[in-house]
Amino acid sequence: MRENTSATATTPEPLLDLEALRADTPGTAQVVHFNNAGCGLLATPVLNAVLQHLELEAQIGGYEAAAARTDQVRSFYTELAELLNCAPGNVAFAGSATHAYATALSAIPFERGDVILATRNDFISNQLAFLSLRRRFGVEIVHAPDLPEGGVDVEAMAALMRSRRPRLVAATHIPTNSGLVQPIEQIGRHCRELELLYLVDACQSVGQLPLDVARIGCDFLTGTCRKFLRGPRATGFLFVSDRVLAAGYEPLFIDMHGARWTTPGNYTPSPTASRFEEWEFPYAAVIGSAEAVRYARRVGLDPISRRTPDLAARLRNQLDALPGVRALDRGRRLGALVTVAVEGRQPQEFKAALDARRINSALSFREFAQYDFGDKDVDWCVRLSPHYYNTEDEVEQVVAAFRELTR
Repeated sequence: MRENTSATATTPEPLLDLEALRADTPGTAQVVHFNNAGCGLLATPVLNAVLQHLELEAQIGGYEAAAARTDQVRSFYTELAELLNCAPGNVAFAGSATHAYATALSAIPFERGDVILATRNDFISNQLAFLSLRRRFGVEIVHAPDLPEGGVDVEAMAALMRSRRPRLVAATHIPTNSGLVQPIEQIGRHCRELELLYLVDACQSVGQLPLDVARIGCDFLTGTCRKFLRGPRATGFLFVSDRVLAAGYEPLFIDMHGARWTTPGNYTPSPTASRFEEWEFPYAAVIGSAEAVRYARRVGLDPISRRTPDLAARLRNQLDALPGVRALDRGRRLGALVTVAVEGRQPQEFKAALDARRINSALSFREFAQYDFGDKDVDWCVRLSPHYYNTEDEVEQVVAAFRELTR
């Protein structure tokens, strides 16, 4: 994928049948949806899959509907395995990316003095989890420094790996507060060389960029289905490597779905990543998520990964040229999240003005990114996140709205 670091973005390539994709996405007739980093618009096949299963539950019962749709439920694992380049047994369903991340952390037997080596741009909930582990177990949190142009300094991070021998290395592929794309494969190469446990948050990149867990070299990878995969809410996943499974890692509170109670005083964990799951599933959402992954794979991650960041670069460059608007995204490689500071305006008021124009956006605040927003000296920003089904005309509409609101 080419990088969008030039002053002028290229015109996105006509790689996809936009007319068909937008016909599949009824929400595009209602709003300019530039909040895909929050939730992508559901495609009709995804919506139908969810509704059909709910209807079946109403007709024959929840347990019975799940039994009748065993193949569709199983396709959640096979579809994600194809997307991530792993085996279905390496995939666990989770209620959210944060739930998956916390479950993975709970499997690591941290002790006082253990080091967690992370980036300054790790997601807020991950940073809070690290702080909670420090408060409860006395672990030490070390943040690798950033490069002057933005993004983690991989060589400095590797030096910290060698000198501190962290119990866990963690990185967020694309932070929620920035268009930055972190070099997770480079980090992973160092982790493999030193045999360090490596956890990747791919919440904002899955469905936007191709992901290959073998190339990344991670032990855990978490993601959500609601964002760029365009799946239902309250769905996510956890990838668990063969190495971790073979070493016997398991969640702190294992569930009857993840283990067999073999004797009154013992249990045996599942041999697969299902040991990280719980018994209760939102089956309609699981089936809808499988359809969302299938849909993304049908569209193609390669054309998606070219068009989506190109649309974002076009938007970012035009907004940055407006008086009173400053693009905040920094780094050698940028993705589809566009963050801009707006001079002299209040956040909720500004977003409400965009809402009134049927433009969907999001707000980010300093408490979401203490290091990043501190470095950029901003307290809040507008986050805009187009996806492949958005159009160049919609980019122009958003730019025109900003021009009007900041005039």
